[in-house]
Formats: sequence, structure tokens, C-alpha cells
Amino acid sequence: MNDFLYQITSGDWATELTFKSVLIVLGSAIAIGLLISIVYLFTHKEDGYSQAFCVSLILLAPIVGMVIHVIGNNVATAFSLAGAFALVRFRSAPGDPKDIAFVFLSVAMGLTCGLGYWPYAALATVVICVIILLLHFTGFAGRDKKRFELKITVPETLNYAGAFDETLKKYTTRYNMQRVKSVDFGALFEITFDITMKNTDDVRKMIDDLRVLNGNLKIMLSTETTNRSFHFQ
Repeated sequence: MNDFLYQITSGDWATELTFKSVLIVLGSAIAIGLLISIVYLFTHKEDGYSQAFCVSLILLAPIVGMVIHVIGNNVATAFSLAGAFALVRFRSAPGDPKDIAFVFLSVAMGLTCGLGYWPYAALATVVICVIILLLHFTGFAGRDKKRFELKITVPETLNYAGAFDETLKKYTTRYNMQRVKSVDFGALFEITFDITMKNTDDVRKMIDDLRVLNGNLKIMLSTETTNRSFHFQ
């Protein structure tokens, strides 16, 4: 029994490419990739997620695992390829930092399985997934749900300095002008505020009051954490 446990945990069986070793690598990597994908789905219910990305998390682990297993125990080459796999998705479009972490997790665990240390990969995956869930449930370093980014479009003829102070003081506990930029070839200005609402139920009332002041031009209220926006025009 001890010899059997040593054989499946030591990684010695992965030094040779056999039908049995391929099955172990694929089976363990797929199971681990599936667990990572499920945790990702669970923690991104509110923010939304891509089906293709979730499937990719499952497939990355066995793909990387098999490449590493075929190469053998050349650790330097293994890590070089793992890094290349992890960066492929983010060459064309920027990804959310949490998405990048999940990709690297799937790749790293696939690499570990490919080297023959699937029990340690399974243990590491469980521990890391528990940490991810704890951070998710505790809302660690989460942004205040009453905090928004407010963008107000104003005509070039309006003196926007202090024009919205009275209304913002009424509905917010804090507001700070972030930037001002011209739009429509200088015909309009877009003013961006970082605000904290006193009561999120008063969003509509605040927008209505602001529309009176900006000539009923476009106003956008968005949250940084979810990238959800509310347009009023």
C-alpha cells in the first residue's frame, strides 16, 4: 500500500510516456480544471462571465498537462511554455486581473499534473479555491456600493465650475471632480465626478435635478466594480 501511494505521489510514473500516465494526467487535469471553472462561475454570477472563458479554464489544464508530460521533466522548458499558454488570451484584449489569476491557476495546476504531482495539484487547487471563496464572501477590499462614477455632459456655454455643487451636496456624502474633457469637437464638455451617494434610492431624483442644470444632455452613472452603467438622456 505504501509503495502504491509513493508511486502515484512521487511523480516517478510521469518520467515515461505510457497509456496509463496519459490517462492519469488527463483525468486529474480535467477534474482540477472543472473545479477551477466552477469556482469562477460561482464568484462571477453578479459580474457576468463568458461561456468561452469558463470552458477555456477547463481545457487549459489538460492541454498544458499533456504538453508538459510529453516534454518530460525539463522544468525550465515547462515553465516557459506555461507562461506562453497563460499569456495567449491577453495578447489581443486586456483581461480583468481576477481572470488572469484564474488562467494562471489553471495553467499552473495543469503543469503540476503533467509533471506527475497531481495529488499536490489537487491539494493546492482546493486550498486556493477556498481562499478565493473566502475573499469573495467577505468582500475583501470591495468598493463601497454607494460609490459611483458620474459623467455629466454640458454645453460649452455653461460655466460648469460649481454649477452642480448644490445638487451633489444634497444627494451625496462626498463628491470629487476627477476630470473634464471636450467632446463633439469642443461643442460639449464631459465632467467626471467620483461620488458617494447618501441613499442609492435617490439616484433617479439626483439625475432629474442634474438634467435641469445641464440642459437635459447625457448623464451616465456607473460603478467601477461591475462596469454597469446607467444612461440618462
